Order: sequence, then structure tokens, then C-alpha cells
Amino acid sequence: MSRLDKVLSIEDLRRMARSRLPVGIFGYVDGAAEDQQSKAANRRAFERWAFLPHILTNVAQRNLSRSLFGKEYAMPVGISPMGASGLCWFEGDLAMAAAAREAGVPAVLSAASSIPLEEVAAVNPDIWYQAYLPADPQVILPLFARVERAGIEVMVVTVDVPIASTRENELRNGFSLPLRPSLQLAWSGLVRPRWLAGNFAQTLMRRGVPHFENFTAQRGGPIISAPRKDHRSGRAAMSWDEIRLMRDHWKGKLVIKGVLRPEDSRLAAGIGADGIVVSNHGGRQLDGACATLDALPGIAAAAGGMAVMIDGGFRRGTDVLKALCLGADFVFVGRPALYGLAAGGRAGAAKSLEVLRQELDVNMALLGAADIAHLDQAYIMHAD
Repeated sequence: MSRLDKVLSIEDLRRMARSRLPVGIFGYVDGAAEDQQSKAANRRAFERWAFLPHILTNVAQRNLSRSLFGKEYAMPVGISPMGASGLCWFEGDLAMAAAAREAGVPAVLSAASSIPLEEVAAVNPDIWYQAYLPADPQVILPLFARVERAGIEVMVVTVDVPIASTRENELRNGFSLPLRPSLQLAWSGLVRPRWLAGNFAQTLMRRGVPHFENFTAQRGGPIISAPRKDHRSGRAAMSWDEIRLMRDHWKGKLVIKGVLRPEDSRLAAGIGADGIVVSNHGGRQLDGACATLDALPGIAAAAGGMAVMIDGGFRRGTDVLKALCLGADFVFVGRPALYGLAAGGRAGAAKSLEVLRQELDVNMALLGAADIAHLDQAYIMHAD
């Protein structure tokens, strides 16, 4: 029996990830900005809602599948974009993409990834791409052309990172991106020999020093380097004008990620966006931003036919069900999949999705819902 066979919950995978990763890398995965209030708020928001189960509804056969952008997925759960997943497992971007394809769910490749997007798309032709973009058409348009040539059909533009947030836990652990060599960083790797041999050494031997491969149309700088120009440069000038430019030039589906206000949802719909992601970046940007589940109902009401997706704090199948009841079409998970990746690579990422799928199936039956499409606010109430 493998260690993954004993996993019963996402928290089990989190503990396994913590035991395997160097302190600084686990802090990067698990932590958030400043006092981590928004990260905690995302979790507390689920406690404010309670289920109202329907009884005697014949739930012997249950349907978890859901369509999104014309494709049928096995369940309404996908993998959020997560930068530098290669720090958690050798070729982590490929492992995550493969796990998503096998599970029949969407996955979003982060711009801050270390495997060229063309390689990832070859492993999973249904991969989406997440862009961090400056207000510069000379960067935007060549990147769009590259992504289109790779056959990627969904562009997710993240808009809630105009500048870098302050993540005190990362600073205390000596962690940064790019990684800056230090005695603290070296020691944290030495005391995690499984990670050092299975990930760090293997990456250097088989692929060389990893680079940021997908921020722009050209290869970016190395992930391990001395201080250099911040890759976020130019994002502070982004406005709705650039989103209009993107809509004019991107032929596929356009998704805006980082929406917390209904009026921004309406603006996105007016520009012609195909979907939005209700997101506070997992609490990793503006600390004190509202919980995504609290923002969801108002945004869903203002979405005007766009696909409404959400991330932030999801750890259980019941969390997913609550979001679907409150108007989400799809839920994306970040840390749960990354915990799985760090715990067991492709198999661990797949395990995180299987845990959520099983919890969804069991709790749908207990809720009295035979089809995921039937969920609405009739199944839920304020816990107070």
C-alpha cells in the first residue's frame, strides 16, 4: 500500500506536503499576505452557510458532470494556475496537466511556470493559459499569437496583481521568486533529502537551471538568480482599455480572474468576456479583501450570461457544493492540487481531485441532489 492510499482528505495531503518540502517552499505554497486575514476569511465563509437537504428524492444515480465553454467535464472542479509548481515536484507543470486530463477536469497553466507551454499543451491539449500582462500591446499581442499557435483555447487574464504583495512568511523563510541563493535556502533543502534528490537535483541534471518560460512570447529569466527586474513590471498601468484590446485580438474564450465586485462583473460582460473568476488570489495579494464566497452571489447576479467561476479556500466537496448553490458554474482549487503534487507528483495531484470527487458524490446524495445542475439556493441557508 502506498502512502497515498491512506489519504482521506486534502488536509492529509497538506501534512504530507509539509513533511517533504523545504520550509521556504512550503511557506510559499501554504502562506498568504501580511496577517493572512483573507486566507482565513475564505475558510470561515463556508461556516456561514448550512445545507437544507431534500429527502426521498431518489439519488441512487448521481451526475457530477458539467459543461463549460462547450466541453463536458467529469465534475465542476478544475485546477487553478499556480506559479513555480516545479519547485514542488520534478516537471510539476506536466504532472499537474496530466492529472487533470486523466480526471476529466480543466487545468490552468500559470504564466509563472517552468515548462514551455507548448510542452504542457502536448500533454494536455485542453490546458488553459493564465496571463500576467503589462499594459503594453508589444508584449500582449506576441504572447497571444504564441498561445494560439500552441492550440490553447482559453485565456485567463489575472488582474489582481498590479504590484507584488508583502508576504512576511516568505521573507522570514528567505524565499523569493526568483530564488536567491543563501545559506538559509541551502540548509532548508539539505534537511529535506527526498526533495533535494528527487526534485532539485533531478531538475538540474535533466533540464538545467529552470527558467520562467511563459510570461511572454520569449523565454524569461532563470528561477534561481541574483536580484533582477521584477517580472510584474508594467502591470500597475493595466486598465479596462487593455482588456478591450485583448478581446479584440483573442479569438478564443477570454476569462477575467480576480473579480470581487458586481460592477466589475458587469464591465467584463460589457466588453465581451466569456467568463470571470471570483478570486482574492487565495489571500496572497490584498490582505483584508473579502472572502470569495461572500462576494459570489452578487457577482453571479450581475454576470449577464458569462460563466461564473470561483476559487479561494476550497478544501472539501461540501465547500464546492455551497459555491454551486450560491451561483458558481465551476470551482477551481489551487493549494489542494499543489499539496497533492508535493506529496506524490502526478499521482498525488490526481489523488487530490479524486478526494474532492468522492466527497462531492457522497454529499450530493446526502443533500438529496441527483444532478449537479439541480443545485441552487433552495439547498442552502444562512447558518445563523
